[in-house]
Amino acid sequence: MEEIRVNLQDLRKELDRLEAGQTVLLSGTAYTARDAAHKRIMRLLDEEKPLPFDIKDAVIYYAGPTPKRNEQVIGACGPTTSGRMDVYTPRLIKAGLCGMIGKGERRKSVIDSMVLFGAVYFAAVGGAGAVCAQAIKAQEVIAFPELGCESVKRLTLYEFPAIVAIDSRGRNLFAEGRKIYAE
Repeated sequence: MEEIRVNLQDLRKELDRLEAGQTVLLSGTAYTARDAAHKRIMRLLDEEKPLPFDIKDAVIYYAGPTPKRNEQVIGACGPTTSGRMDVYTPRLIKAGLCGMIGKGERRKSVIDSMVLFGAVYFAAVGGAGAVCAQAIKAQEVIAFPELGCESVKRLTLYEFPAIVAIDSRGRNLFAEGRKIYAE
């Protein structure tokens, strides 16, 4: 299957052509956020305060990069388990979040929100943080620096390898894979 190049700044327009199972190369801006950052983002939403980045059409990468060494742009930056963010994700999708990058399955409430509001979930290869980091060309801490590796960072990706795990129509590679195996 051919790899599809996706510019993350145009992701909203690309949703219809992305299908579960496709291999993609992602380029553009993504923001890191894990558990602690999600809690803080929820607090900002509750208090109707501005978020550290524009959530509309944004992509969140569930990652907590390690510190960089020497001339590196970033240390190892592999995906974390996405399910830990599932309690927060439907609200973020409703607010405009367009894409997520992580590893592992998602709850039905997340998938339902993806279909209702239009979003896609990309799976990155777990355990390959050094390889993932090679596709990150720039990074900047933009919020919650006191959280260390869990601070929110703006990343510039170039041909970051991923798989469309759940598309905007709700087609779910995890569920389909189990079904095929059972047959």
